Amino acid sequence: MKVQLRLNGDGVEIDAQPDAFLLEVLRERGLTGAKEGCGVGVCGACTVLVNGDPVSSCLLLAGQADGAEVWTAEGVARVAPHIASAFSDNEGLQCGICTPGQVVSAYSLLQRNPHPSDAEMRTYMAGNLCRCTGYASIRRSIEAAANG
Repeated sequence: MKVQLRLNGDGVEIDAQPDAFLLEVLRERGLTGAKEGCGVGVCGACTVLVNGDPVSSCLLLAGQADGAEVWTAEGVARVAPHIASAFSDNEGLQCGICTPGQVVSAYSLLQRNPHPSDAEMRTYMAGNLCRCTGYASIRRSIEAAANG
């Protein structure tokens, strides 16, 4: 099936099997930032933005993204490089598995609220799990991105 969408700001047409998830289609296109962590939509490693909302791309069929605006970690890194830099500078990443999803979600949060409180960060980022950093450094990273 043909799926048309805006991918990281560019109009594209993707050939996808009817049962293909958006995650696998993106990875086949070389956009490997989103990772399959849990495969059931609870870890956040596969987070992309679909029409501005964070979505688990491991659960969304590619066909469901037809006509949508999709942003991946690669696109966010291009339009908001200060966010990834803030994660690096503030120890908001370690192994890197969750980092792309964290950065995508942080971008979405900062688009909605340029200066979120700690409580707002905790609530918004709750769908992104991390086994390495602890969450304080992730929140520091988001705060640094908001301030710089």
